[in-house]
Amino acid sequence: MTGRDIAYRRFRFPADRDVGLADGLTAGPDGLALDGAPGRLTHTDPHSGTTAEYAAGSWTSPVTPLGFAAVELVPSWTAHTPAGCWLRVELRGWAGDAASTGWYELGNWAADDSTVHRASVPGQADDRARVAADTLRVTGATVTGWQVRVTLLRRLDAADGPALRTIGVVASTDPPGVGQRAVARTDAGAGGARGRVLDVPRYAQRLHATGETRWGGGGDSWCSPTCVSMVLDFWGAGPAPDRYAWVTPPGPRPRVVHAARHCFDHAYAGAGNWPFNTAYAATHGVDAFVTRLRSLAEAELFVAAGIPLIVSAAFTAGQVPGLDYDTRGHLIVLVGFTADGDPVLNDPYAPDDERVRRTVPRAPFEHAWQVGSGGIAYVLRPESTPLPPPPAQANW
Repeated sequence: MTGRDIAYRRFRFPADRDVGLADGLTAGPDGLALDGAPGRLTHTDPHSGTTAEYAAGSWTSPVTPLGFAAVELVPSWTAHTPAGCWLRVELRGWAGDAASTGWYELGNWAADDSTVHRASVPGQADDRARVAADTLRVTGATVTGWQVRVTLLRRLDAADGPALRTIGVVASTDPPGVGQRAVARTDAGAGGARGRVLDVPRYAQRLHATGETRWGGGGDSWCSPTCVSMVLDFWGAGPAPDRYAWVTPPGPRPRVVHAARHCFDHAYAGAGNWPFNTAYAATHGVDAFVTRLRSLAEAELFVAAGIPLIVSAAFTAGQVPGLDYDTRGHLIVLVGFTADGDPVLNDPYAPDDERVRRTVPRAPFEHAWQVGSGGIAYVLRPESTPLPPPPAQANW
């Protein structure tokens, strides 16, 4: 694809300890953490009605200029939130030397669900922008830069405190073909991954279709946590059995049930919130973030580097030969490419593990990914596995 602006910027702590404005936080070896004199915040969980007082501190990033007018911004983060702790992520747009939108909440997040109900924040819309679960969609404003603010919260009786490790935002324009169903240009072979298929385990989400129905309705809806589980296990980083021992009966694959519960967005009522999935993955010791890629040529760079990608696509039955079902948004693991450049997928929407592996034609799949989600990708990898060199307009 051509003519697409995408920019990704991430802050890492403690490396970026002197960047931005910290109030009640200090940089330590595990990231930004509450200092010895944090503020106080009273919060009522809208899903349980429980009110509690928390020690609180916040970090506000500097303005990040883009060099283009963005229409969407998606944050993602990695953090440590032990029992009694959580964090809140907010975004606002800038144009020139002034804020062009107000602050919008992009999620209240905790690694577990015993403190607050992990949730996006619905009902945020005005004449400048609106929040669609995990995405800030610009409507009437001009946004040529952004700021992010993260608030860390600890219940007053909690034994340990939270820490923010990374926070990033991907900003983008609309892909060519939105609303036109245009076919993307493909550039096969540009990334050097032809003929390489990574040995990612195959997990079928539909094995869970008649079992556990909490956390988004069960297996037919669990594409995202199933994909995350596949990639975590590819890296040998999946949860230990004691982490998912609570799943009773254990069913066909309790680690997927565990992932669905810990990715679940109580406001969206599903397990497909993009940054919630990468934040969950990061609790297992991998680096994880959400970005957008411009083409399968960029995706090839990751496969060539040994990194599978989780990508989001939308299509109707038959639009992508080999994918004979309708979806308005579905997560699939891109595990490699044939010698001719066609993508090889681990598609969790299969009746059993054997039929998870599929090879599909390159052009229609690229179109379904780019037009369907704007090229969304989850990147999960150990820090010891280097990312490929980014392009001049960096989107990772």
